[in-house]
Amino acid sequence: MKILLVEDDAMVGESLMRGLRDAGYAVDWARDGQSASTALADEHNHYLLALLDWGLPKQDGLSVLKRLRDSGSELPILMITARDEVEDRVIGLDHGADDYLVKPFALAELMARIRSVLRRKEGRARNLIEYRDLVIDPVEKTVTLRGELVPLTMQEYKVLFALIEYPGMLLSREQLQQRLYGWDQEIDSNVIPVVVHRVRRKLGDNFIENVRTFGWRIPRLS
Repeated sequence: MKILLVEDDAMVGESLMRGLRDAGYAVDWARDGQSASTALADEHNHYLLALLDWGLPKQDGLSVLKRLRDSGSELPILMITARDEVEDRVIGLDHGADDYLVKPFALAELMARIRSVLRRKEGRARNLIEYRDLVIDPVEKTVTLRGELVPLTMQEYKVLFALIEYPGMLLSREQLQQRLYGWDQEIDSNVIPVVVHRVRRKLGDNFIENVRTFGWRIPRLS
């Protein structure tokens, strides 16, 4: 559940980072186009989506976007910019942006557009994510199992979401940390194993497979 925020305005960036983290996302914040391109090229950064400003120092957002698409990446990109002309929106979308939001905007609209872009990426018509008898609602951040609400903390929810994104994929402690925490967040090395243990206890040990010394995975549906 990690998003790359690319924004050079400190006040806007801090406000967006707080809002995104309050909504349960981990955030890496790049303040110029060059840093954004470096982060996007790093295969260890597993972003769900990037919020990309157009007017950036060192390398503008459109150049970052073009470079990303030329590399073959299909990462969802939501452009956030003060450029409000129709021609600008057309240029952004034609260069590969998945959506375009003009500043200033309401945080609630940004969150809705993020969910919409992610739904399209995953080929879903609804927000709900279903796996066996489990249903995840990314809007409400709720989880139900066989119709019963499972009381998960935000940390537990984020771990479950990261694992269920790619059923069958084995994720180590380090890989989960990279997906769940931003550059500026320091965590204890035992946090992930403890949180996974709590989720397994609440859902049932067979739901999340523990591969000793390697990590955890949710079995792929046959």
